Amino acid sequence: MPATPTTPPPALRPYLTTRHNLLWDEADTFATEHIAPRAARMEAAPGRVERKVADLMAARGWFAVTVPSAFGGLGAGHVTKTILIHRIACVSAAAAAILQATLIPVGALLHFATYEQKGRWLPRVADGSLLLSIAVTEPRAGGHIGGIETTAERAGNQWVITGSKIHIGNSHLAGAHLVVARTDQAGMSTSHALTAFMVEADRPGLSVSDHRPGLGLHGFSAGRLDLDHVRVPEDNVIGEIGQGLSVAQSSSILYGRPNLAAVSLGIHEAVVATTTARLKTRPRYRGTLSELPVLRDRIGDMEARLRAGRILAYQSVHLLDQGLPCDADLINAKYLGHQWAVQSTQDAMELHGAHALDRDYVLQRLWRDIQHTYPPAGTGEVQRIRLADAAFDEGHIQWSERLAAEAAWARPDPTAA
Repeated sequence: MPATPTTPPPALRPYLTTRHNLLWDEADTFATEHIAPRAARMEAAPGRVERKVADLMAARGWFAVTVPSAFGGLGAGHVTKTILIHRIACVSAAAAAILQATLIPVGALLHFATYEQKGRWLPRVADGSLLLSIAVTEPRAGGHIGGIETTAERAGNQWVITGSKIHIGNSHLAGAHLVVARTDQAGMSTSHALTAFMVEADRPGLSVSDHRPGLGLHGFSAGRLDLDHVRVPEDNVIGEIGQGLSVAQSSSILYGRPNLAAVSLGIHEAVVATTTARLKTRPRYRGTLSELPVLRDRIGDMEARLRAGRILAYQSVHLLDQGLPCDADLINAKYLGHQWAVQSTQDAMELHGAHALDRDYVLQRLWRDIQHTYPPAGTGEVQRIRLADAAFDEGHIQWSERLAAEAAWARPDPTAA
């Protein structure tokens, strides 16, 4: 969908600074000039991984939006990250997916890597020479972290990793993968059985299957990694041995869920804009379709959902930037943001009639793309279970309070001279 630079709606003003407003405009302009002209090509060639868009975003340093300036990043927080993903997703959810998928492992490094490890990996992310993926999901276990079967065994001062990962975002673009593997064979059901490793893409034994396009997000790769006795040094362990569950869970809650809420929001906005533009210009009787009360009623529902989803997405990441406990808010933003966008997209398909079925019409792409924000970072069933935990006030870890209050972009390095 062609993009037009916009200003943030008044409802978001409590969450945005002058810097945020400037970035909003910058992201809109970038999407209009660089992504919109490529969107049709990405859609027409679903078997092709879109590298140029990734290069253009990398050149702007956007993959390091939350990385401290000491490591070459923009030194911003989650609201800033949400703006970038949201505004790009208004034009291309696939391009936004490329951005958000690297931001998840970057977050894991910020919270769990040593200062030396950050200095090793993050400057390369910041200068655009390295994209990352996070590899947790597996063929048999799916997204069930406790069912991970990939193993890592110590061999001297190295670790040997064997297993397979699927649905890995940026699998064909990433120069390194954050792999969560089982390191405790004796206590397979314990919370300390997993460990996170950074695995460079050129390590012997690591292979990436040929890209297979999905239902939507054409141009974005979410493929399979196979690790056949891949050796990595001890220094590639991210966090402590047995801390892999914490790395995976916190990354999903603090990064995966708000990122996907932002993608859903961008698609949702594009759906409403596409539909209202169509109804305003489609003649019917002595006016246009937009004048018919029965259609205005349905558009009103779409607009109500969009406004609510927008507030949820930005309020939750604003709380996160403030270091306040907001895990349930992040979960809710992802859950309802997707659900509402799906409902509006289905309404839009019906309001367009047969025109929606034209293969080259943008609405068909939006319908396919929104399906991709449901499974990652927990399905709707998983989100509802976590929200029920919050309703019963059960004492789960509040990752937002534990980690975001001391976010890497908000404090100086204590080891600096």
